[in-house]
Amino acid sequence: MPFLALARHRSFRRAADEIGCTPSAISHALKSLEERLDLRLFNRTTRSVALTEAGERLLARIRPAFRDIDDALDDLSSLRGVSVGRLRLNAAQTSAKIVLLPVVARFLAAYPGITVEIVADNALVDMVSEGFDAGVRFGEVVAQDMIAVPIGPRQRSAIVAIPDFFERHAKPSHPEQLKDLPCIGLRFGSGRLYGWEFSRGGVELSVEVEGPLVVGDQDMMVEAALLGVGLAYAFEEQVGVHIAAGRLVRVLEDWCPYYGGFYLYYPSRRQMPGALRAFVDFVKAAQAAA
Repeated sequence: MPFLALARHRSFRRAADEIGCTPSAISHALKSLEERLDLRLFNRTTRSVALTEAGERLLARIRPAFRDIDDALDDLSSLRGVSVGRLRLNAAQTSAKIVLLPVVARFLAAYPGITVEIVADNALVDMVSEGFDAGVRFGEVVAQDMIAVPIGPRQRSAIVAIPDFFERHAKPSHPEQLKDLPCIGLRFGSGRLYGWEFSRGGVELSVEVEGPLVVGDQDMMVEAALLGVGLAYAFEEQVGVHIAAGRLVRVLEDWCPYYGGFYLYYPSRRQMPGALRAFVDFVKAAQAAA
């Protein structure tokens, strides 16, 4: 439906690409719908497309109905013994790269009839209203009304800097000493500055670090550390190669235990789409075999 495609992409060109028509055809269909309803559904300028209040209300009412239709059509594929369909998955940028993408790559090889779209976004989103089938986040940030299953291996943090850094600064032996060292900050999309978390022997700490640079992505934090800006707080998997090659030096390792890691989460629905069911079963099987 042109309205749903335009509401999802907020772009006539991208909506047309999804449906397989021209932007002018999308515009004509939208104009006809607005004239029939005698309401403006989108505010359009040369630079942007945004839903009006009427458009938001219409989207909220019809999106679940169209999703149920898509789910019903996908489920018919089970009669042919083939899983087909489309999945939209949301994850933070780092987890999308180190956890979700490897699983999806293996899943696509096993289910060639399914297509997957991964949207990497560090901000928490309303999965249902944004049209996502599932997401990947840490267990503690998953809403209680969601179903969650573990995905990927256990995770562990690593505090790193280049070797030259420790020729100018003493290596910290306790997390509180980080307050006296130049550290690279990480700010979430919500605006909150991340407090570096540590745990040892039942003692848990959150340290508010300071330094010359604040970034909004952990990959950029690692790159900044490699450039000598300061200490970085990263996932072990992100920096393991650099540590092995001697490009980065790790400190406070005894304060960085393993923890549960990431979860695939999705809303409880009366009828789970066939593609999502196949993906959830695939993730569960992979975790059981790990």
